[in-house]
Amino acid sequence: MTDTNENRIALVTGAGRGIGKSVAELLAKKGHHVICVSQSPASCGAVADAINASGASAQALAVDVSDKAAVHAACEQLLAEHGNIDILVNNAGITRDGLLFRMSDADWDDVMATNLSSCFSWVKHLARPMTRKRWGRIINMASVIGLT
Repeated sequence: MTDTNENRIALVTGAGRGIGKSVAELLAKKGHHVICVSQSPASCGAVADAINASGASAQALAVDVSDKAAVHAACEQLLAEHGNIDILVNNAGITRDGLLFRMSDADWDDVMATNLSSCFSWVKHLARPMTRKRWGRIINMASVIGLT
């Protein structure tokens, strides 16, 4: 596989809607094959279908990013299929807004697993092939809410 822009593989978490969807569409327009990751098969499937219908290249992958074992299995599958992932955009996130005093431990754990631990899980499994290839990009997105 030659290392041209058209042959690069990009993975975008949270690609089923919002910013993740826009990032996936932009990467596809730039000539990358985009793996659209979302917890919902319907949402990531719709985005991948729209990208493919536009003449670009995409695939859908439904993964609960808060589940470390599911992310590991997805990475193994993708590396076997594509050889490597060149661009990783960690965009998936959830919000459990409210007063700290009212936030349950379960809500805190869900936010940390989805918004933070998932980034570690994807990077842990996909960065080594990038390093071997001597090319790769990892983009970790965060909400302005993260500042507060």
